[in-house]
Parts: sequence; structure tokens; C-alpha cells
Amino acid sequence: MLFKDVIGQQAVKQHLVEMVQHNRLSHALLFLGKEGSGALPLALAFANYISSIPSSSEKEPDAGLFDEPVEVKLPATADEADSWMQKQSSFSKSQALVHPDIHYSYPTIKRDAKHEKPISTDFIVNWREFINQYPYGNVFDWLQFIGAENKQGNITAHECNDIIRQLNLKSFESGYKILLMWMPEYLGKEGNKLLKLIEEPPADTLFILVAESEEKILSTILSRCQLIKIPSIDSSDIEKTLVLKANCQKEQAKLLANASDGNYREALHLLHHADEDFSSLLKEWMNATLKNQTVSQVKFIEEIARLGRERQKQFLKHFTHLVEQAIRLEIGNEVMADKLQTSMSSGEYELILKMNKVMSLEQKEAISDEIEKAAYYIERNANGKILFHSLTIKIFYIVKHNVVLSV
Repeated sequence: MLFKDVIGQQAVKQHLVEMVQHNRLSHALLFLGKEGSGALPLALAFANYISSIPSSSEKEPDAGLFDEPVEVKLPATADEADSWMQKQSSFSKSQALVHPDIHYSYPTIKRDAKHEKPISTDFIVNWREFINQYPYGNVFDWLQFIGAENKQGNITAHECNDIIRQLNLKSFESGYKILLMWMPEYLGKEGNKLLKLIEEPPADTLFILVAESEEKILSTILSRCQLIKIPSIDSSDIEKTLVLKANCQKEQAKLLANASDGNYREALHLLHHADEDFSSLLKEWMNATLKNQTVSQVKFIEEIARLGRERQKQFLKHFTHLVEQAIRLEIGNEVMADKLQTSMSSGEYELILKMNKVMSLEQKEAISDEIEKAAYYIERNANGKILFHSLTIKIFYIVKHNVVLSV
């Protein structure tokens, strides 16, 4: 991955290059950016760049003609960094995600009874394919890519032990050893195993953590990292990319870029209507809830419970997105209505119109809060049937009686 492969984010790219140029690089970095912002592609490009730079011990001036020192001149811009990387003999390895000194860690699942203690290297072939196909994908995309189905991903204690083992080995080619951990939110208390290594790492070792939610990261790990905030992508950059890489018409690309809120993954989903199956399920649920049709509610709860936790979270995320669009439509104008109607499927647009017809702004905000709480509890292994039954009752009382229940 090169910096030029990352959509937009010119200011962040320049900041990263200058950190290295001016020797302000911490041994532990946290790339924090919302889904679709490009935090992972940026981290991959940065890791590739660091792997091409001599270590601190190798940066000492070399003896030149008549013993005059010749210092290593580091790139001053992201474009120069890209050129630097491509000139290195190890570039093809880092580009193919096979560099021996760049290690990757990410949520994994138990494949079968024979693999009770999965580690990231068990899925490295899948990881390379995933990055190649979905560099802006989220953790749901990844878990579905490796066939998680109803299983939840984790970064386990066994994985932490393997990280410690790998980073205590000497580097093979690069001056640096690098660990790129994606979604440290999936580290439980076992993440404390890494504290000493992060605080006192071996020489020329770099930790790059890539996260979406600061609140879900262990505070002990968070306090040891230098924060690099990744903003949402400018809509103009998303528009250009949709035209160039997704063969999207310019006018449609502009509408999709504006509707995606700086989330390139969301822009692609809007383009391909990837959430259409959730829309029909959501419509069925809302009808059953608002009309208080008990039999239909039970049918929905049984159906959603069979989807598994990851798809349940994705369903709730889609619901949140539609509620947000309904709020935008209510407080917006005709231009906003035209944008949403063009960028959404007919089923989705019809659903948000119905929301605005039966719900006030305050009610939609209250429902959005309840959805976020439900997603939080699903991540913590709440029973799906009980949770969605409770959420159904809460939504009914919010809409019909303007009351928020505590159940």
C-alpha cells in the first residue's frame, strides 16, 4: 500500500511523513478513525514506509569522501515517501503483505475443534485477499469473509502471547519490527499482557493500532499510545474515487459522496444497495411494532435471532443509518430530499418517509439511543431474543406514548 492509494487525507499523510522526518515518531501509535475513513489503508501505507527506512542505529552518518559525513535524507512529502518505498528492494514484499518484519493482528474465530486457540497467522492468506479486495471494509466484512457466520471475533490471549514472541525476535530485512493491530477494541482484559511490551519495547519496534472507537479500547493500552486522528474523507475525494474506481457517473457519484458522510465503504454500499435485504426485514419489524401485532413481532424476533450476533449488529447499524437519514430529511430542504431519494433504494426512502410521518424528531433521537444500547449489549453476548423483544417494546412506547422504558 502506498500513500497515493489512500483516498484523500492529504493533511494526515503529510503529518505522518513529517513525524518521521523530524524524528518525532513514538514507539506506539493509535490511528483512530470512523468506519470508511481509511485508517487501515493509511496504517498499511505508513507501515510499508517505516519498513523501508534504516533503523536508528543505521541512521548514523556514513563516512564519505575524505571522511565527510553523509546523512540519510528522509522524504519530506507523501509523494516523495511513495517514490522512496518503490526504490527499496523489499517493496514488493511489503506491497504483497509478506514482509517478514511487518506483523499483523486482527480479530479471529475458532474454525473448528482442532483450532481452539486461533491466531492471526492462521488467517494470513485470508487477510491478504481481504485487504486486496476490501481495503475500506469493516470488521463485519472481515468476519463474513472468513466465514464467521454466528461466531464473534476476538483477539485472544493466545494471540497476545504470539505477538510477544514475534516482536522479541530480531528483524530480518528492515531496520524496524512493526506490529499493525486492527480493531484493538476486540482485545479483552488479556490485552494487558501486551502492556510491558508496549511500554518498554525492544529497540526499533513500532506498534500501530488501528481503531474506530476510543471508548472500547483498554485504558491501559490507550494511555501508552500517541493518538493520530483520522477525519472523515472529504466528499469531493469520495466523488472522484467513485468515478475513477467504481465506474460511477459523475452526478450520481456526487450525490452518493454527500450522502455517505465521509465513509467510503458506505458510499459503495449505497451504490450497490447492499443493505436491501435489511430494509425489507426492518420494514416488517416496524409495521409489526407500530401496529402492535404480537404474532408478527414474535416472527421477526425468531428470524433476527437466527442471523447471529455479527449480522444482528449490522442490522442495527443499518437501522441507525436510516434513522439518521430521516432526521436529515426532516431538518433539511428539497435539495436534501432529492439527494437522499437519488442515493437510496426506493424501499429505504419509503421507510424514512414513514418514520418522519409517525415519529417526531425527539422520538427518532430516543430510538437511535436505544439502538446504540442494543448494539452494545449484543457485543457483550446478550441473548438475541430477549434483547430484540425488549427493543420492540421500547420502540412501541416511544412512538405511541412518547415514553422511554427501562426494561
